[in-house]
Amino acid sequence: MSDASKYYLPSGTSADGPYELAVTPESAGWGHSGLRILTLGPGQAQSLSTGDSEFLVLPLSGGCTVTVDGQVFELDGRGGVFGEATDFAYLPPASQSLISTASGGTFALPSARTERGGLPARYGRKEEVPVELRGAGACSRQVNNYCLPETFEAEQLLVCEVLTPGGNWSSYPPHKHDEARTDEHGRPVESELEEIYYFQVAGEGGFAYQRVYGTPERPIDVLAEVRSGDAVLIPHGWHGPSVAAPGYDLYYLNVMAGPGQDRAWLICDDPAHGWVRSTWESQDVDDRLPFGENR
Repeated sequence: MSDASKYYLPSGTSADGPYELAVTPESAGWGHSGLRILTLGPGQAQSLSTGDSEFLVLPLSGGCTVTVDGQVFELDGRGGVFGEATDFAYLPPASQSLISTASGGTFALPSARTERGGLPARYGRKEEVPVELRGAGACSRQVNNYCLPETFEAEQLLVCEVLTPGGNWSSYPPHKHDEARTDEHGRPVESELEEIYYFQVAGEGGFAYQRVYGTPERPIDVLAEVRSGDAVLIPHGWHGPSVAAPGYDLYYLNVMAGPGQDRAWLICDDPAHGWVRSTWESQDVDDRLPFGENR
């Protein structure tokens, strides 16, 4: 099996029961990260047993009610991923929940396997989601930082979403986070995280490209044309760029988790391309950003 066919999951090819995408640690062949995509019609509901993993319920479109361990969270959601950030819910391991919706919608369920589980179910307010404009010029993109170490407490799970205007490059310079490393002073400089990219592309026929490549010691080679509903798994290696075709805005959801108990997201740029960051100082951020205000 080629790397492309193993790690690139076209829309519908990894469906399981009610989920149009179902990535588990077992199906991915790794230890921690998972993602399910659930679409419900008006009045429908789906139960979820979290087992040994923590989850988010993150609306991609529409809103829902999340009932978990005797608590009820009303998620307003949003009209779509190219609007504003959404509210969300956190589900701890070993919990039973019900996701129901009066009007219908599509919901991402990112997950991370964890041996801990001391955090309670919680509601995440959209007003508290940090929205970051990253890069400049043709590398301008928006990052909605839902569940990162400095934004929302979790055991292992890391979740953000990136919105890239048509014609721009994001996830660039290429970077990796596949080994726990420290510098000569013993300070951590890279963490070990498995990552899932889930894509949506604006516009009929819209498409983008995703690149993943490895090192001589750990080779991997993926160059995928991605469309709405596709996913790419990144077990290791340099990943980027994510290239939005001109005329088609690009969205992707990032789900990360790994074995480190300190829940750190530390990346290392590909030395061949890291210099690109220094060029952003002399460029303006794309005036099409942020999404939700200028669209």
